[in-house]
Amino acid sequence: MRDYLNFYLNGQWVVPENRERLAVINPATEQVAGQISLGTSADVDAAVQAAQAAFVDFAQTTRDQRLELLQAVASEYKKRSDDIAAAITEEMGAPAWLSGSNQAAAGYLHFKSAIDVLRDYAFEYQQDTAWIREEPIGVCGFITPWNWPVNQIGCKLAPALATGCTVVWKPSEVAPFSAYLLMEVLHQAGVPQGVVNMVNGDGPTVGAAISAHPDIQMVSFTGSTRAGIAVAQDAAPSIKRVTQELGGKSANIILDDLSAEAFGKAVAGGSKTMCVNSGQNCNAPSRMLVPQARLAEAEAVVKMTLENITVGNPTDRNSFCGPVVSQVQWDRIQHLIQQGIDEGAQLLVGGPGKPAGLDTGFYVKPTAFTQVRNDMAIAQQEIFGPVLCLIPYESEQQAIELANANDYGLSGYVSGADPERVKQVAQQLRAGMIHLNGAQMDRTAPFGGYKHSGNGRERGPQGFAEFLETKAVLGAH
Repeated sequence: MRDYLNFYLNGQWVVPENRERLAVINPATEQVAGQISLGTSADVDAAVQAAQAAFVDFAQTTRDQRLELLQAVASEYKKRSDDIAAAITEEMGAPAWLSGSNQAAAGYLHFKSAIDVLRDYAFEYQQDTAWIREEPIGVCGFITPWNWPVNQIGCKLAPALATGCTVVWKPSEVAPFSAYLLMEVLHQAGVPQGVVNMVNGDGPTVGAAISAHPDIQMVSFTGSTRAGIAVAQDAAPSIKRVTQELGGKSANIILDDLSAEAFGKAVAGGSKTMCVNSGQNCNAPSRMLVPQARLAEAEAVVKMTLENITVGNPTDRNSFCGPVVSQVQWDRIQHLIQQGIDEGAQLLVGGPGKPAGLDTGFYVKPTAFTQVRNDMAIAQQEIFGPVLCLIPYESEQQAIELANANDYGLSGYVSGADPERVKQVAQQLRAGMIHLNGAQMDRTAPFGGYKHSGNGRERGPQGFAEFLETKAVLGAH
């Protein structure tokens, strides 16, 4: 049992006055794995006061001082990577291979990337007669999700520290174990008192208090579009900067000029990618658009690929998919699978219920529908599970129109034989990130979306810019 009952405020672990506790459920066993305390607005006030006091000095630190701090954090993080990976598997069900090589590793890589950007970032420059300064925005409020817990705090926290900001953070109450370990890393690395503060709690209480707090100058939120709207509404009266990385329903266009071998590889790769992290990825390629004339070819590959994905206990190294995070999430996925059936989509593989032999745990069958219309609920709503929609198209232009006919615009995928054609298609997609011919994630490239997928960018120099205010000093030659 992990009893993580204290909050991290002003460089110390503090016992909260509120004694209300929340049980944390291991999604593989459905048993209580630990508990946390639920914070209040008073805890947020204390965290903000600490961050405000710390900002006075931390904002004046030099580039070299912040580089040294980030290097210390990265070094300590690496020592605890195995512990962090185990916590992620326990709290949200990511299989061990993913927790180690991707989930925990992502946090470390964000700190390393921030070090690289910080070395050369231009915080000051001359522009005609003006001296331009990029200065830290102030106290930042972070609200992060459960699906990639250290990845999502890493891509916010690393640039915040690099630019001289201070932080008040609410991790997900569903997956809080890795957050606690990360705070131990920061403490051991010597992050100054008050620079990073953590308060556990739920969204309507702690999250809303952070969003609305008048002394927080910027809030960065990752989560659902519904919750992102609430964050923006709470933040509006205090005119703070709001960045949001929200939902997605990404299209994966498979063009008609691929050879049989290349076509099969693209379809199989897209199908498997859809199931990584049990489909709980905001940028998952959940709508696969294939030429009508090659639909049967695609169906055969999808069926074979998903039938060969191993779903099982996340501590088993042979499991490609673990459970989804919670009963609530499992119920939502089941509802949408059934809705797809009811709307007339053809179930190709998988379907309702749990995989055979997995009665305990929130396991979902890798599922694919074919003959899906783009206006169906399963093609428009973010399912956030291992559920793929096969949508046929008649022409390249129709494929582009179908891809863009969605409220979301986080990511997109295009595969084809002609590199120039692939790039031309990518340019017409209304999404923030496009993967060409199976290209993997680049953690130095800006991450963020169009439309209901949010605003602002994380990672790389563009991520630094979100934490900076621009000052023009006129007449300074």
